[in-house]
Amino acid sequence: MPVPILLVTGFLGAGKTTVVNHLLAHAEGRRIAAVVNDFGAINIDAELIAGASDGVVSLANGCICCSLEGDLLRTLATLLRRDPKPEYIVIETSGVADPAEIVRNLMDPVILREAPLETVLCVMDTATPPAALDDALHRSQLRVADIVALSKLDLADEGAGARIREAIRAQRVPAVVVDAQHGEIPSALLFPATVDRAPAPRKSGPKRPAEQRFETLSWTSNQPLSLARLQQAIGRLAPKLARAKGLFETVEQPGRQMVFQFAAGRATLAPGEAPTPGVPCARIVFIVELGVLSKAELDGIMETCVADR
Repeated sequence: MPVPILLVTGFLGAGKTTVVNHLLAHAEGRRIAAVVNDFGAINIDAELIAGASDGVVSLANGCICCSLEGDLLRTLATLLRRDPKPEYIVIETSGVADPAEIVRNLMDPVILREAPLETVLCVMDTATPPAALDDALHRSQLRVADIVALSKLDLADEGAGARIREAIRAQRVPAVVVDAQHGEIPSALLFPATVDRAPAPRKSGPKRPAEQRFETLSWTSNQPLSLARLQQAIGRLAPKLARAKGLFETVEQPGRQMVFQFAAGRATLAPGEAPTPGVPCARIVFIVELGVLSKAELDGIMETCVADR
């Protein structure tokens, strides 16, 4: 029996992890395997989804979550050998990945027979400026999509949804556009009613030379952070950041991690799990355009957040 693949793409901070979280939490009896491809040296995404960062994590509802280490096709082959085999596979791409290249890889005849690409979902922040869709990466993410899900509706102004829908239409993409409040998308749109058929191979578009546009800078500390100082540091860094995410302890709330997210100029904090023994108190990944922020400058700013400084 073939195992359909759902490919989740979207730009940095669009809300892809929120969508995957919702799919895993509301699996409705399906055995879903989620493959997380994090762009960065610290595997933050896997921790946010599954509460662990090493290997394959089994969830109580029968789903699993695994980190993508190395070749995608090899990872898929490993999942297909599991007993019991997953019924569906969800692949979350990096926010800077060109999904056309991933689609091309998934057209491998062996994978297509055993794990056909069923649906490509592009998650897009509703507040995305329409002019941003002229960016080559945004266009590629839209043009391979079957469904475009508008996220963060509660954070956007009243007219943002209409503006971005019109901008998507202007790109002449054939995708269905839906709202995804808090990552919720009707499962009937994403998973086939039956899995005894394989979808036809799809075209992935012309192959383009890879463009190294972003870099990742990671920062860790063995000391808890001061929230007030962190707020000041992020304020200084914000103009240079494309995305940031991390886990850290604070002096204000000892014994508990905080989950930090920064995207589209917005920073959020949420309570996390208890700290894991033997790991640094603070682990944060910063994604920036090449050349706009040096590691030395980042370290100098972030060191001011350490509570005993």
